[in-house]
Amino acid sequence: MSSVTSPYYKTKKVNGNYLDLLIIRPVPADPDDIQYTIEPQYNFRPDLLAFDLYGSSKLWWIFAQRNLDIIYDPIFDFKVSTTIYLPKNSRLKAVLGL
Repeated sequence: MSSVTSPYYKTKKVNGNYLDLLIIRPVPADPDDIQYTIEPQYNFRPDLLAFDLYGSSKLWWIFAQRNLDIIYDPIFDFKVSTTIYLPKNSRLKAVLGL
């Protein structure tokens, strides 16, 4: 089983060895989400922003899931001056069951 912080947490394994088709873990929009413009130190580094905001670099995928209409490639679309929405830490913990 994958860690609760993994984007594959709900995806089952086939024969105990291989991941089945991805079951997406949605991060729905919320009125309290923060609008944020990516700064130079986070250029192509969602893992660094995830660590600074949520205390875990393993939550890098949250930004792509929350901003599906903006981030198509979770690394190369995560670039300076791109404005995205960030879920608040408390809500993210509730959504992921942390």
